[in-house]
Amino acid sequence: MTREQYILATPQNNLPRAENAQLYPVGIYGWRKRCLYFFVLLLLVTMIVNLAMTIWILKVMNFTVDGMGNLRVTKKGIRLEGISEFLLPLYVKEIHSRKDSPLVLQSDRNVTVNARNHMGQLTGQLTVGTEGAVFGHSVETPHIRAEPSQDLRLESPTRSLIMEAPRGVRVSAAAGDFKATCRKELHLQSTEGEIFLNADKIRLGNLPTGSFSSSSPSSSSSRQTVYELCVCPNGKLYLSPAGVSSTCQSSSNICLWS
Repeated sequence: MTREQYILATPQNNLPRAENAQLYPVGIYGWRKRCLYFFVLLLLVTMIVNLAMTIWILKVMNFTVDGMGNLRVTKKGIRLEGISEFLLPLYVKEIHSRKDSPLVLQSDRNVTVNARNHMGQLTGQLTVGTEGAVFGHSVETPHIRAEPSQDLRLESPTRSLIMEAPRGVRVSAAAGDFKATCRKELHLQSTEGEIFLNADKIRLGNLPTGSFSSSSPSSSSSRQTVYELCVCPNGKLYLSPAGVSSTCQSSSNICLWS
């Protein structure tokens, strides 16, 4: 049997042939593929921009191995050179400048320095404004002076002003006047020594004047120019017309209504 006869005699198979089967492609095609390429490109551009911004910040802030800008980290701490601005609170143990340069703290408003203990409680405060320096607690200093050609004022608007030292307090005004005023009472107290007033003239103004009548007709009150300084048991001072002897007892009635 020839080949042609065998093919004709063999029954036909109804199964579909493989070459006629549909093929399904594997992968992303169409608009999905374009969107994926767009997001990859956007991510690449963002990374490049971030890298450029990082390099620019490092260059502007002058970052180095030792620090950044005017700030240098050393073995002894942090060293700051030049003009710097702090927008948030600064907590340090010690601030000092170079030996040949002053330390300047500048602000558009007040400058406040707080001291706190280990529990966070405020133990001391210094506030510098346009009217001067305001201290919240006690101050210990070897020297207080004003700027040249300016007055020095120590003032406590609502409380007392106390100056004390174990070896004395010295207040001097070499080229001007020294004035101490208060609203109620001014106390000068020495526990173991004396209060010494050394001046060409010592004036006590607004002292009440007592009256003294002498038997001598030559001593008239209109001609009285010399007075005697007297003191009451409560410490109040008054003037009494001077006589041959003390006239304080004759004018002591002024202590009754003082």
